[in-house]
Amino acid sequence: MKHGKMDFYGTAGLYAAAALIRFVLFTFFPGLPDLLTARVELSTPVTSFKRFQEGLFLYKHNVSPYDGGVFHQAPLLLPLFSLLPDPSKYPIFTNLLYVAVDLLSAHALYNIAASGEAQQSRLFTSPRKDKRWSGHIVAAVYLLNPFTIATCLARPTSVFTTCAILHATAKAIAGNPFTSMLALSFAAYLSMYPLLLLPPLILLAYDRHNDANQKQSLLQFACKNVGIVAMSISALFSISYFLTGSWEFISSTYGIQLTLTDLTPNVGLWWYFFIEMFDSFRAFFLGVFWLHLSCYVGGLSIRIRSQPLVVLTLLLGIFSIFKPYPSVSDASLFLAMVPLFRHLFPLMRYNFLAASTILYASFLGPAFYHLWIYAGSGNANFFYAITLVWSLGQSLLVSDLAFASLRDEWEVERPEMAGKEIRQI
Repeated sequence: MKHGKMDFYGTAGLYAAAALIRFVLFTFFPGLPDLLTARVELSTPVTSFKRFQEGLFLYKHNVSPYDGGVFHQAPLLLPLFSLLPDPSKYPIFTNLLYVAVDLLSAHALYNIAASGEAQQSRLFTSPRKDKRWSGHIVAAVYLLNPFTIATCLARPTSVFTTCAILHATAKAIAGNPFTSMLALSFAAYLSMYPLLLLPPLILLAYDRHNDANQKQSLLQFACKNVGIVAMSISALFSISYFLTGSWEFISSTYGIQLTLTDLTPNVGLWWYFFIEMFDSFRAFFLGVFWLHLSCYVGGLSIRIRSQPLVVLTLLLGIFSIFKPYPSVSDASLFLAMVPLFRHLFPLMRYNFLAASTILYASFLGPAFYHLWIYAGSGNANFFYAITLVWSLGQSLLVSDLAFASLRDEWEVERPEMAGKEIRQI
């Protein structure tokens, strides 16, 4: 009982401290949110708070928010934000919403860490399962990460997607597949790409659900949950249609990601490539880029079937590199999942190099963007070059985590090779 009380007070203290940091930054640096909102590293055409405010203004004046070609976000966010006072006059309510979403995401991470799924799944138990961080540390790494704090201050709508993905994962681990699929449906409705997380999430939910219910096959379970996701997304689309009066939101919200019609610079790899692309080749390379983004799902889900949470984490890292409109928010979600695998850190080879590369790009990225846009002493190559370094740092971390998880499995299969150096021939 005493341990439970200490755990509660520790969790409450962490959440209170994280909320206080955010409110202090919001209150004592009132110009900081608007400054960060305009940063291309934090806001993209499909998540920008500034663009969302334009769409909200049109919505409140009974004009379709998709008429101007600026608003590219999910319609159901509009009635939510229309309930809040004008953020330019009373920002406290909007700030409170974003802080609450951050805390909800951290609590989902806490539950994921506390479950021990990262170290011991239904089909695999790591020999290093005792090396793990508590839920407090994992939640603290997320809440106190400068990327997470900057994202909260910039107020992009991607924080809602992050929260939905983490809750979908937490509910799957808790043996509640229905709620998990509902959360994933909401994430996919907001950003589309989370739909690619469906296969590993079904495997994760099946493994946890299968402990209590041995009668259902994986195929039956998968079909049932795919049906739940399909019906949930259909319901969300129907509500959106009644809200906006047309299906225009589909092309504006999801079509822009499929066709990349807005080439606003971001920290991703697509925008510069398609600026330079000849129109005759555009459709072909759009298909290639989307195929590249989605082709990892099947291979990882099959090869690392015994560790679905590893697959989810690797896919989140891949999406933060290769999706059409990535931002620092996507990287912060991936970096929040990595501490769950504390037991794999001794097996990772490039921790220092990956961390140094990410920090290097984090500091030089804003400087190169300033040289290009404001100082006029550089060009687009300056900023794109540093985004390549940013993607390289994340790629190192993704590949290193994949190597460590496979090495961990291999040492279980061949205990005599534990600790020995291996070389690929």
